[in-house]
Amino acid sequence: MKITNKYLVEAIVFFSYVLFAMAWVGGTASMQSIMLSLDVHSLASASFISGAVTLAKIVGTFVAAWIAIKLGIKYAFFISSLFITIGLLTPYAANYELLLLSRFLMGLGGAFMVVYFNPIVLRFFKTEERATINGINAVAFNIGTAIILWQMESINQLTGSWRNSLALFSIISLALALLWLFVKIEQPEKLAQSQNQIAENYSYRQGLKDAFNWLYGLAYSGILAFYICLFTFYPKAGIVQSKWVIGFGIVGTIFGIIYSKKVPFRLPVIRWSGLVVVISTAIFSFSELYWLQTFAAMALGFFIFLPVTALVSIPHELPKMTAARITIIFSMFYSISYLISTLILWFFGRLVDINQGDFTWSFVLITALSSTLFIGSYFLPETGRTNKLKLEGN
Repeated sequence: MKITNKYLVEAIVFFSYVLFAMAWVGGTASMQSIMLSLDVHSLASASFISGAVTLAKIVGTFVAAWIAIKLGIKYAFFISSLFITIGLLTPYAANYELLLLSRFLMGLGGAFMVVYFNPIVLRFFKTEERATINGINAVAFNIGTAIILWQMESINQLTGSWRNSLALFSIISLALALLWLFVKIEQPEKLAQSQNQIAENYSYRQGLKDAFNWLYGLAYSGILAFYICLFTFYPKAGIVQSKWVIGFGIVGTIFGIIYSKKVPFRLPVIRWSGLVVVISTAIFSFSELYWLQTFAAMALGFFIFLPVTALVSIPHELPKMTAARITIIFSMFYSISYLISTLILWFFGRLVDINQGDFTWSFVLITALSSTLFIGSYFLPETGRTNKLKLEGN
């Protein structure tokens, strides 16, 4: 049996990442219970797990392209799926070291998978379909997160315990990984000939020399840093409306898909959403009115994710795009943005320490850096209109 239906392929990809999010966030939500079961009470130990996860994201997104080039996208995606299923060890870890290893490898699998979305979309979907599919994939993590935030207790009641719930997520992920082996993917050379494209000879060396790749990652880095800060530091400052960001992020993504199908431009929605994010971040960080912070959280969720479909579509619409090139582009995109956001998070925490627990200057920093998407929109290429004109000319 061979799976060739593009929508079934997309369903496997989409639900694989939804389940990764459920297992990942579910493990984070259960971390206190896990640490207690291992008789580990040190905050340093908990912080070390977070550090290992961050390292997995940086390293994973950087080497993902190399693995895909060596093994092909089919088996690269399969390896990422297998790493995610290692999360099965998390609830049953016999010691702290095994817990650390399971979280690291699971994070590595998630980092690989998010890079592999794009060459898969490029292989299976036509240019005019990719914006919609990219938008759907962009919301996968938020959907998995939302399920855990609002339904984890119900799932635990259904399965009998948090351990059984986490195990169930990993078992379903394994089933999807095995199903993926039946997917048929054309060889790059054959695909290039059928689409009259150039041969796939884009290397990492070329990627590192390509200014677009650096600008693309830098544009997203400030938004990513704020998003991570939102769940890492803001609750410690007494700001607890982060769940609204998740919920309205899903709504924003849906509107972003609709917008990208209707409007033949990419940069305007990126630019003005970026501006609203800066304003909303300032209100969310400095307002003392609960209702205003809640409204700002809703705006942040909506406008952080509204431009994601357009942002992710830009590389797909660049001239003579190939699976090899787009894999390297997104490998660099995520590794650059995660590396920079990690440095920003360290500096954010350092400022809090220097100011003896006062978050004011840290909030000033993250508000200023949340402007990277707005600023970056003036340096990224406009691909939407050019792409539409090409389609109309065919």
